[in-house]
Amino acid sequence: MAGVFGLAGGERVGGLRELAASFVVPGPAGVAVRARLRVSAVDAAVLAEVGVFLGSLAAGDLAERSRQGLGHDAASWAVRKRSLTGKSSARWAGSITKASHDQWALARRGQAAYMAWLRDQIASIEARLARPLGAKADKRDGLVRGYASRGEWHAKSRRLQTLKARLAGMEADWAAGRVRVVRGGKRLANTRHHLAAAGLDEQAWRDRWQAVRMFLAADGESGKRFGNETIRVTDTGRLSVKLPAPLAHLANAPHGRYVLDATVRFQQRGQEWRDRVTANRAVAYRIHHDTARGRWYVTASWQRAAAPTLPLEVALARGVVGVDMNDDHLAAWQLDGHGNPVGEPQRFLYDLTGSTQHRDAQIRHALSRLLYHARRCGAGAIAIEDLDFSDGTSREKHGRNKRFRRLISRFPTAKFKARLVSMAAEQDIAIVAVDPAYTSRWGAQHWQQPLSTTTRRISRHDAASIAIGRRALGHPIRRRTTPPLSHQSDGAGHRIVQARPDTRRREGTRPLVPGPRTGCAPPGRGAKAGDQRAQHRSGHPAEHGFWQQDSLPLSL
Repeated sequence: MAGVFGLAGGERVGGLRELAASFVVPGPAGVAVRARLRVSAVDAAVLAEVGVFLGSLAAGDLAERSRQGLGHDAASWAVRKRSLTGKSSARWAGSITKASHDQWALARRGQAAYMAWLRDQIASIEARLARPLGAKADKRDGLVRGYASRGEWHAKSRRLQTLKARLAGMEADWAAGRVRVVRGGKRLANTRHHLAAAGLDEQAWRDRWQAVRMFLAADGESGKRFGNETIRVTDTGRLSVKLPAPLAHLANAPHGRYVLDATVRFQQRGQEWRDRVTANRAVAYRIHHDTARGRWYVTASWQRAAAPTLPLEVALARGVVGVDMNDDHLAAWQLDGHGNPVGEPQRFLYDLTGSTQHRDAQIRHALSRLLYHARRCGAGAIAIEDLDFSDGTSREKHGRNKRFRRLISRFPTAKFKARLVSMAAEQDIAIVAVDPAYTSRWGAQHWQQPLSTTTRRISRHDAASIAIGRRALGHPIRRRTTPPLSHQSDGAGHRIVQARPDTRRREGTRPLVPGPRTGCAPPGRGAKAGDQRAQHRSGHPAEHGFWQQDSLPLSL
């Protein structure tokens, strides 16, 4: 399956899916850091007024861009920008029109992804509807299972028509270049009708709605003072905003600028940011208000030069830490260059229940501990599965297992891997993506029981981390391979694959010899227990005949 890192997967060969090659994930192309603005009441009032005014302009421009659809070109862009320049300024007009175009393009990509998902769902339902009721799946022949009952078959046929109608509407919007975008988010807009369930009153919802629809973002420009003329942050942390023309009366500095009393201090990558603004290199800023906490934040972002990707052999020269992602923890185990597990298994727990901010914080903490472990044990790479849960909530894939579908739908796979790549790049640790096929099954089969002792219990996830690390290193998952021909029992090599019963000239079944196969049978037992006279010696054994001592010859 196509993963977040770009792993394409493979076709099924002989009942098993062909494994895709492992690769080193490229590093991040950009950086974003956030700092809190401890603004005064006056500063907060000015920022809110400017943000609401620019947000109204951004909403109108997005509506105009959506109406143009596929007929948009450079000339229409210039017309929109000139119209906004008279209402604000040239720089604010450029930021607003660019943001509108990016939002329209993002909505188009969402439409394409949703249409692809609808087509996959329609194909899955049609394949299952064509099978008899209660039919079992046959992976070898590529046949899916049928529905369990006539009622389920009827419900799925109705759902099929619904999905087809939804796909037809999406295809019509795609052909016309029409997108459906809500500034502030559709979820928050629908919350207005369910305030009691959300635990909000009307005023609290309105404050949040106004905060998310504000527009206080500006792209940077290299060569300009401190890398940004619209929202400027000096190397000492002094923040100032270029006011739009209708709000120029709020300025407290020359050239229509408003300087905040609060200073900005970036804790993360602060020196890198300071080097950029000192050299007048482009830095983009975004100011936003968190109404739940009553705080203001500023986010700085800039692009990085693309770092060369390490070859796979170089990244794995010092060993690897295999990581198995689960719903509540990361299972990790260090492997040396030969694929042998070293040390003890590690588990990094997290809790994905609760709000999005809580899940994000839990993931950051777990990844921080994982990277610290990899750096402490001296490994130069972390191997992780290239999972893709984009179709994990499908009813056709997991049936009525609603609990499992909810479990994988809440796992932030894309955010998890993007954050891991970004954090690992700061520690000079490479991330290796491997094919996730059969890692849990084969890891438990070949590694779980051999590594378990009376004092150490190895879980299935710990064994899967070994399988992931060995696959990244290029080793087979199984612990032992077939011995060489000269080391095998018969010298020429024993057969590993058994012949089928209908194969001609195959060796037949060996005849069953009664009795034990060892030579240590107790007396009176075994194949020759009834006749002990057949011995490879001259004559018969004496203990079965009459024994009598002959007299000695007189001549002696």
